[in-house]
Amino acid sequence: MMNHLVSIIVPVYNAGTYIEDTIEMVRCQTYAHWELLLVDDASSDDSRMKIEEYCKKDKRISLIAKEKNEGAALARNTGIAGAGGRFIAFLDADDMWLPQKLEKELQFMEQKNAAFVFSSYEFGDEEAKGTGKVVKVPETLTYREALSRTVIFTSTVLFDTEKLNKTLIQMPNVKSEDTAAWWRILRNGYTAYGLNEVLVIYRRPRKSLSSNKLAAIKRIWNLYRREEKLSLPYSIYNFVLWAFRAALRRI
Repeated sequence: MMNHLVSIIVPVYNAGTYIEDTIEMVRCQTYAHWELLLVDDASSDDSRMKIEEYCKKDKRISLIAKEKNEGAALARNTGIAGAGGRFIAFLDADDMWLPQKLEKELQFMEQKNAAFVFSSYEFGDEEAKGTGKVVKVPETLTYREALSRTVIFTSTVLFDTEKLNKTLIQMPNVKSEDTAAWWRILRNGYTAYGLNEVLVIYRRPRKSLSSNKLAAIKRIWNLYRREEKLSLPYSIYNFVLWAFRAALRRI
């Protein structure tokens, strides 16, 4: 397992401020057998130019240039379609991986014989410096458990495509597309395994989408009712638990 290629998929949209740090951070991974697929979603800044410079330096780095901006979900799906690795990892352009992220998750995946693993993470400030606020993860997560806790963070996940079909990993073009994708995978009978160790820093700019509480409430409710088609009572039950846990994570 430790000799197999990992495809790292990064959706990029006007990420020129962060993209060089992101690429360097991947290049510092202790597990070196990876390909970095940077999917530029029609950026209007210098993101594409900076990526092109790195492609010249490191053959493991590839630019996939989209001509039309379609959002992070479809950008990730474009990356999945172009991925050549057995393993697939997602990374958002403004988040940070610790150097042993891939190595430790691969070891954990082998230990658990898992198709889907994720890790703990720490909230970071605008400079991606840890704030000390850590989100711990459960040992395992099933579909029913996942409905009431959005604890799986996109930049922490790793998938084994020999155990999990690529089509299941593709994200629907809806708000909170990542959560919708995790639920679909789990609904299909898979269990996600949590490595309770901080391997990722979640950068949270002051005006980030995730910090908009009302928008988050609408997104999760729409997932329950429109995507999962849960009954009204079961939606309310999961929503109350979700809101409680979400509040605890931010204290």
